[in-house]
Amino acid sequence: MGFDGLVVVSDPYLQRRFTQAELRALQAQYAALRDASPNGRLRMRDLPAAISGVRGAAKSRDAEKENSAPEPGPCHGLTDEEWASVLKAVARADEKPHQDASFELFLRVYAEMQLRLKAVSVCSGRAGGIVRSSSSSAVAFLTAATTTLLHTISESEKASYVGHINAYLADDPSLKSALPIDPATDHIFHITKDGVLLCKLINLAVPGTIDERAINTKRVLNLWEKNENHTLCLNSAKAIGCTVVNIGTQDLAEGRPHLVLGLISQIIKIQLLANVNLKSTPQLVELVEDSKEMEELMSLSPEKILLRWMNFQLKKAGFQKRVTNFSSDIKDSEAYACLLNVLAPECSAKPSAMSVKDLLHRARLILEHADRMGCKRYLTPKDIVDGLPNLNLAFVAHIFQKRNGLSKQMKQVSFVDGLSDDAQVSREERSFRLWINSLGISTYINNVFEDLRNGWVLLEVIDKIAPGSVNWKMANRPPIKLPFRKVENCNQVLKIGKELKFSLVNIAGNDIVQGNKKLILAFLWQLMRYNILQLLKNLRFHSNGKEITDNDILAWANKKVKDSGKHHSYMQSFKDKSLSSGTFFLDLLSAVEPRVVNWSLVTKGEKGTKRSK
Repeated sequence: MGFDGLVVVSDPYLQRRFTQAELRALQAQYAALRDASPNGRLRMRDLPAAISGVRGAAKSRDAEKENSAPEPGPCHGLTDEEWASVLKAVARADEKPHQDASFELFLRVYAEMQLRLKAVSVCSGRAGGIVRSSSSSAVAFLTAATTTLLHTISESEKASYVGHINAYLADDPSLKSALPIDPATDHIFHITKDGVLLCKLINLAVPGTIDERAINTKRVLNLWEKNENHTLCLNSAKAIGCTVVNIGTQDLAEGRPHLVLGLISQIIKIQLLANVNLKSTPQLVELVEDSKEMEELMSLSPEKILLRWMNFQLKKAGFQKRVTNFSSDIKDSEAYACLLNVLAPECSAKPSAMSVKDLLHRARLILEHADRMGCKRYLTPKDIVDGLPNLNLAFVAHIFQKRNGLSKQMKQVSFVDGLSDDAQVSREERSFRLWINSLGISTYINNVFEDLRNGWVLLEVIDKIAPGSVNWKMANRPPIKLPFRKVENCNQVLKIGKELKFSLVNIAGNDIVQGNKKLILAFLWQLMRYNILQLLKNLRFHSNGKEITDNDILAWANKKVKDSGKHHSYMQSFKDKSLSSGTFFLDLLSAVEPRVVNWSLVTKGEKGTKRSK
């Protein structure tokens, strides 16, 4: 199972799910179960009774100390039918009830129980992640030795996201057989197991992120094709700004509910907030008074901009309170009532929401007002009263999309001129932004020229591609108000750049702080180039320690193309003039993945030939 005290399991999800201390504790509990079972054999169907026996023994020992009798009760407070449901959920096709229960099966049972015992923990009390029950020691058996975080599924969020998927992807030809999804069931977690829906959802959020030809969409997919889809999905999710920590392709393949729902939530959030920025909605300039406020607005996340917009509209209506979040501040629906009356007074009706004292009734009137505006419902009246942040954020974002109430004639102020970039700079900025976000750093980049100015993100990127090179004791963590602190970060960035042999002529830390686009792009190009070269150097571990050279890459490319049947396509060197036609690279791409090239658009690439895009 392991060595030197290390517990190793074959399932990557389980290995990530538990700490080593937790694995050792659970392994001891598993061994106790097996030793207590007849003939030392622990079968899957024996798990409920076996766990009850060990639990009873543990309780008896405690009872002796406290001079009280052990309390009987159903295992974990679950019925036989519920236990059968647990075993069915975690068992794999090759695991039968009469066979021995492996340690990994035990771990899967434990993880599943953590999900299902959330309701029990709420009623019984919880301390430090350990579930305790005053009426039964059943809950304590699996949880007493660990402090694993409990994951639960919000039925309201699930229903909301399913409704979003049904509405936006209903006409997708690849999903016609799967949609609509019933929100009352867990069908959403089964549909996502092949990765197609998640890839489509990413393209819906940020169009063009994934080339549709790269998605395996045929009716029956093998494991390899599903894995390709999942890898494509996770890499693309990182690129558009999703946090995918502790989630892998196996998690998606198994349809783990809390992980799948969390990923879907982030993707939909990105889609709904896509227009909450100055580039897509330049009318947002109405929220600022001067260039200093404009600089602040450009550095805000979409959620913060949405809050600022909401407060701007509320202030116009004379609303006295300030909304600082999408949970507790909107539970009473007063802010919603004021906001909708400002944006769509013609859709109001009697009785007015503010005249109703019952919070649920008031929230119901708010949603009816939104319906008359044509806004989709992302939440129920109870969700508003309960202050569910994700659903309230989605609701406000959709209101913004539908009717933002900003002036169509944008204020003519001088600092707006800097918002438009030329096409080449925009393409480069997007490329570097996608690359940085794909690295999986903790900070998501919305705008390269704004988000890198404090130097912190650049330090994160450098630490990712050249581990150990950043002196974090000398770094200043955001939020950074003093300009010289930002310069200190950027100076360290350039110092490390010089150590990495970058060409850094006539560039200082203050140039990055000032947002000099030309110099920032030049530095990022060298940073990305270094990252790619390091990747190529790492390939030597797969070539018997031999470092990969240009000739090795050249030979590989020519062999790949030749093996695909293109015997006349060849490059002599990386300076070969014939490469300018682009046909060799298309042949190479097609050799690696035949679906990526649409040959009907390819011309000979000769001078004077009209080229298709």
